[in-house]
Amino acid sequence: MTKLATIVIFLCTFATFSHCLPLSTSSRWIIDDENGQRVKLACVNWAAHLQTMLPEGLDQQPINNIVKQISLMGFNCVRLTWATYMFTRNSNLTVAQSFANNGLHDAQLGIAQKNPQILGLTVFEAQRAVIEEMGRHGIMSVLDNHLSRPMWCCGNHDGNGFWGDEDFQPKEWLKGLDIVAKQYKDLPMVIGISLRNELRGPLQNQSVWYKNVKKGAKTIHKANPNLLIIISGLNYDIDFTFLKRKPLNLLNMRNKIVYEIHRYAFTEGQANWFLTQPLNKVCDTIKKEIMNKSGFLLKGKNAAPLFVSEFGADQKGMNPSGNLFMGCLLTFLVDLDLDWAVWALQEVLNIVQNCKLFNKNSKIQNQKKPKYYLLFHPQSGKCLNVATNNVVQASSCIGASRWIYHGDGTSIRLTGTSSCLTTSREGMPLTLSKDCNNNEKSRWKLASNYQISNIDENGKELCLDFDTNYSLTKFWLGNVLA
Repeated sequence: MTKLATIVIFLCTFATFSHCLPLSTSSRWIIDDENGQRVKLACVNWAAHLQTMLPEGLDQQPINNIVKQISLMGFNCVRLTWATYMFTRNSNLTVAQSFANNGLHDAQLGIAQKNPQILGLTVFEAQRAVIEEMGRHGIMSVLDNHLSRPMWCCGNHDGNGFWGDEDFQPKEWLKGLDIVAKQYKDLPMVIGISLRNELRGPLQNQSVWYKNVKKGAKTIHKANPNLLIIISGLNYDIDFTFLKRKPLNLLNMRNKIVYEIHRYAFTEGQANWFLTQPLNKVCDTIKKEIMNKSGFLLKGKNAAPLFVSEFGADQKGMNPSGNLFMGCLLTFLVDLDLDWAVWALQEVLNIVQNCKLFNKNSKIQNQKKPKYYLLFHPQSGKCLNVATNNVVQASSCIGASRWIYHGDGTSIRLTGTSSCLTTSREGMPLTLSKDCNNNEKSRWKLASNYQISNIDENGKELCLDFDTNYSLTKFWLGNVLA
């Protein structure tokens, strides 16, 4: 058995743009300044840090269409990447010149057809046009300083990894942060700036990190005190353990500090784990590692928000490690109620047409703990629902069936009814039963942090599962994963 099924607590209403700007922080939460209400970031990454310095996809779709689709998919913000040199060395370069310089003549013709209004704009003006369009649709922007030299990211020796690298000089980096913070001071939908994406490479040094993070944070705050300041750790944005010993002292802007982390199946060479080890063990190990290296930031007197600003996998489902990883991570995001940004929107049409991403997006926007449970299968993005004919099936989590569960050895009851989940033997689908108190087949326990199990008529422990290779709609029982 290779899929995960789990109970998650989930709010019955989803995030909408109904809060006030600017945003600040209170302990581990991002809040609006007006009334102190939680604002949960549910974002998608949009790459704009490559050689053209233009958000990708504008040669294929009008800006308005792309932004509408971002909103329709349920995202309330975009993490828009940018390169320092765009502002410090190329601010007068037009979009047409940028594409011509890179030999992208077909793409330039595409822009002329889909977005002719931006060809004569400078790359900065084009970026602003995109941000303004997102704002008109209620989509917030987080501006991520991805690297200095416009190029693909990232490598240990690409010259962009850490302060002192060939293309990462502190003075020019600070100049870029200052320019960007000031340029968007009049646009409240720009809610934050990240200091730098994925610090890495042989020059990594904790004392240099403290020095430059403080300089960068102060530069942004001085230029635009309304902005959230998003800070990355070491080793490709996974490690903040040094803050356990020496917290970052930015008291005068403490209510603006957000920490960010990244996670993929391949992080720290772990992709093969998902294929060679028991999945429960792998998920638990990764969760413990995240909590040790960054999750501790959510607690204590220095608690701050933790923004998972990059995670993802091939949405075509062709990468087995990525498929299994996403189940682990989505469960983790739900459990800790974290702010997040999925990678990425580069291939706009592919993402727009993939409803699986929308389904998953809808699940992890919970903001407070409700009084019921949903049964959620992270990998498929589906929930266990009861249809009008009392058939138990897998379908959208929007308006999903609500369940009451009191712990190991008790039934899982459908709220407002006397019915509960029951089963008979391995490979058979779940059904509803009225016999909830004295029926062993209606008693459930958590077999692990990720699985719900039941004892069949032969005394065999079986796990609740959903696999589209077996059925497109049915939850069923299979062998418990060790």
